[in-house]
Amino acid sequence: MTTRYRQRASFSRPPERRAAAASAISPDIPGVVLFPPLLYAIAFVVGLLAEWAEPATIVTPSIALPTGLVLLALGGLLAAWGRRTMLRAGTNVNPASPAKALVVSGPFVFSRNPLYVARTLLYLGLAFAMNTPWPLVTLLPLLGIMHYGVIRREERYLDAKFGTAYRQYQQRVGRWL
Repeated sequence: MTTRYRQRASFSRPPERRAAAASAISPDIPGVVLFPPLLYAIAFVVGLLAEWAEPATIVTPSIALPTGLVLLALGGLLAAWGRRTMLRAGTNVNPASPAKALVVSGPFVFSRNPLYVARTLLYLGLAFAMNTPWPLVTLLPLLGIMHYGVIRREERYLDAKFGTAYRQYQQRVGRWL
């Protein structure tokens, strides 16, 4: 049986067997579609290209810049806190590397994905600071790709790797907030 066939056939199995089959086929990584910071960068650049083609503003500059700076500060602080928490737990921050521990402290008490919440705040902050609405338009498809191409894959991976402990964590803490 080829790897491609095993991957397709695995979707007719129950979730726990699907995760086990996926880990048997692939290395110890969640297999996200693309490195998440790169996804955010691509979406933002597409928004900037739209801004170049059709300039527009969100609000007056006196509101846009302070709003953007606050969002950037919040996103930066949350990102630093989440990264530091993961490193202290002894696990990898990069989703292309294996998870070594299930992190349930720090910002992970409030969100299962605080680094993606932080990146979204940074994205919004930059759009507001630049006072351009087009990245806000590209944010919606970006969040769809993040949900299906990154977060759901990470969840299947973490479920397969940490089992009951991860499922209990999922019940206690929301995906975003």
